[in-house]
Parts: sequence; structure tokens; C-alpha cells
Amino acid sequence: MPEPPAGSAAAEPARRWRDLRKRALSAAVLGPGALLCIWLGAAAWTALMTVAVALLTWEWVRMCGLRSRAWPGIAVPVVVGLACAAAVLGQPVVGLGLLFAGFAATWIAAPRLRRRGGPPPPASWLALGVLYIGLAGIALIELRHDNEAGRGNVFFLIFVVWASDIGAYIVGRLVGGPKLAPSISPGKTRSGAVGGLLSSMLVGWLAADWLVPGNPAVLKVLAVAALLGIATQLGDLLESAVKRHFGVKDSSMLIPGHGGVLDRLDGLLAAAPVAALLAFAVGYGVPLWR
Repeated sequence: MPEPPAGSAAAEPARRWRDLRKRALSAAVLGPGALLCIWLGAAAWTALMTVAVALLTWEWVRMCGLRSRAWPGIAVPVVVGLACAAAVLGQPVVGLGLLFAGFAATWIAAPRLRRRGGPPPPASWLALGVLYIGLAGIALIELRHDNEAGRGNVFFLIFVVWASDIGAYIVGRLVGGPKLAPSISPGKTRSGAVGGLLSSMLVGWLAADWLVPGNPAVLKVLAVAALLGIATQLGDLLESAVKRHFGVKDSSMLIPGHGGVLDRLDGLLAAAPVAALLAFAVGYGVPLWR
């Protein structure tokens, strides 16, 4: 069926939802695989995180205009990989130490090597990728490696992040209205932000009741879901600011309708460390919303 003419009344709604089909198909392919890995256990989830971290670091270095197989770009995947490996081996503190040491070393050492015929590498942005991706990687590994509550905690986190993204997308396009942060991301609206927050709270409440039937702490569940939902939206805005800085529309073209892995996981990268801190606060083996 041909698209409506650009000036017709039907053109605006058609343009508003033009990426919906690709988004839905990509989600239908990638979503069940992620959920299956969470269900199967820490080993399957770690394997998925290994692939995700590798792709995320590649995209980040690529946005910096460098190659991930040569200095200084190679510092990002190497440092993040070693830090996440330490977390897999049950040494998250060592992993965090490696992460911050690698961040500092990359920031200091990268400008000393100039690209041939060009300016010094963007050391601060390159180093920022070490923390941005590494902290989320360690957090996601640690969350699932809790044998007692890990499965439920990661399910809860994923459901809340997805609800925030979907709610913001649908409400933002249906309602529209004032922009949330036009200088950072012109497409995001305040109505979408509210829709995303309410969706994350509703789905968080339903997920908590499903994961731990009869859970009485409704207000706490809603508060935790809201905190993770806000972190998700801030992560989305952060990634938009990063792409605007580098002058790119998408981090890559790996996922139809979404762009790159970084575009798809931006909210999760921000929400995961928050969830890990909550899980640490409540203790091992306890649902993070308790």
C-alpha cells in the first residue's frame, strides 16, 4: 500500500508511527532470547552479557572515531572485559578497581598518541565509555549471580526498563505536547516521560506480584520501579547527548528500527547500576524491591 502524500492529513500519523513495525519485529526477535537467558541461569546470562559488552564497546569506540582493535580504542573493550571477568569470578570489587584504574589510565595515556595527520584521540570520551559500559556490565552480572534472588531481580529490572521505553514511545506519539529536552533530544516529550514513568510503576507492581506472589509492600515496589524508570529515562537522554556530541543519529545499524545495541540498551545501562545498589542494600537473596 503506498504511503499517504506528504501534505495529506493522514501523512502526520503515518510518519509518527513509521518505525513501529521494525521496532516490534526487532523486539520480537531479541526479547525472548534475553528472557530465556535470564531464566536458564547465570551462565547463559553471562554469555549474553559477553556478546552485549563486546558490541557496546565496539560501538562506543566507533563513535569516538577510532578502531577497537588498535590503541587507544582497544583500551575500552580490554578494560571493560577484564572488569566484567572479575565480576564473573566472584570478585566485583576487583572488577570495579580495574574499571576505575583503566578509566584513569585511558584518560591520561590516550592523548599522548596522536593519530597520523589528525588531532589527539578524544581521551575523555573514550575513557567515559569504560565507566559507562563497565559499571552496567558488572551490575548486570552481579544481579544475576545472586542464586537466590538473581532471576527475579533481573526480570524485574528488564520488565521495568521495557515498560518505561514502551510507555514513553506510545504516550509520546499519541499525546505529543511540549518537548522534554529539545536541545538534547527533540523527539522526546514531557507526556512521553510521564507515560514511561507510570508504565514502569504499573509493570513493576505487576512483575513484583508475579515474581513473589502476595507481596504486600506496594508503596515500596512503586517507589523502586519509579526510581528505575527515572534512571532509564535519564540513560536515554544521556545517550542522546552523546550521539549529539558525535553528530550521529544511531550508534550503529545493527538492529533494524533501533539503530545499534547502545541505542537499544541505553536505559538499561543507566538503570542496572541503580538496581545493583538496591540489591546490595537489601542483601543477598532478597528481592531488590523488598
